[in-house]
Amino acid sequence: MEFLLRTSTKVLDNMISTPSGLSEWFADDVNIKDDVYTFFWDGSEEQARLIKKKTNASVRWQWMEDEEEGLDTYFELRYEIDPMTKSVILTLTSFAEPDEVEESRFLWEGQIGQLKRKLGA
Repeated sequence: MEFLLRTSTKVLDNMISTPSGLSEWFADDVNIKDDVYTFFWDGSEEQARLIKKKTNASVRWQWMEDEEEGLDTYFELRYEIDPMTKSVILTLTSFAEPDEVEESRFLWEGQIGQLKRKLGA
């Protein structure tokens, strides 16, 4: 999925890679220990391992549950500057079971919508 944002890559990098930034739009709260992020939502929690980070370019995690099952899945937020509009293009990659694709798409559209509101983008 692709989203157009009117923000700087520095601000976006903070919002998608730090606990304080992620807790503003992605989860109720976020903690990090080593390379494991714990995301808290409405009394539940999920953990994801940071598997790749390029400052001002991308962040990629793998849910610990998927890692334990030996799945080669991840979710990634990658971004670049559009040379024509100077806007940031955010590309989201996420894996879902075939019967969960629409639900996953709906969830991510809502989450990115919250990110856009926080950014004023």
